[in-house]
Amino acid sequence: MNIKICDSAFDPWQEVQTYQDAAKAISGKFGATSIFVGTMRDFNQGEEVKGMTLEHYPGMTEKQLGKIVIEAMEKWPVLDALVVHRVGDILPDQPIVLVAVWTSHRGDAFDASRYIMEALKARAPFWKKELLDSQTERWLVKNTDGYL
Repeated sequence: MNIKICDSAFDPWQEVQTYQDAAKAISGKFGATSIFVGTMRDFNQGEEVKGMTLEHYPGMTEKQLGKIVIEAMEKWPVLDALVVHRVGDILPDQPIVLVAVWTSHRGDAFDASRYIMEALKARAPFWKKELLDSQTERWLVKNTDGYL
């Protein structure tokens, strides 16, 4: 399991490939890899969004993400997981979050990946401030529609 917070742009596909290449303990054991990539869109709540600043609480955020991944590992037979989350200033089309889960079977990979992502949106300490087209800023209050 690896949790990574980064303050600059990242390539989610390279992150997955690099991590998987180094994960010798699961080599030959996984039959499924579920990958979710969340990307910043240029609209929200009916308005155009030019950019976003994502803040977090260092140390606390990683700890909470680790707990979420452990919960998923207790619910499904997850062999390994990777979570990469961006903070700082983000522009539309840039990746914000990557969740990758390796399991023996696809159903477990899908379920664990969705659980991690939904729990992250609901419980991880991130704060989003959007820059709107009108050059005004707004803090987002609601972080998720809820799945859990």
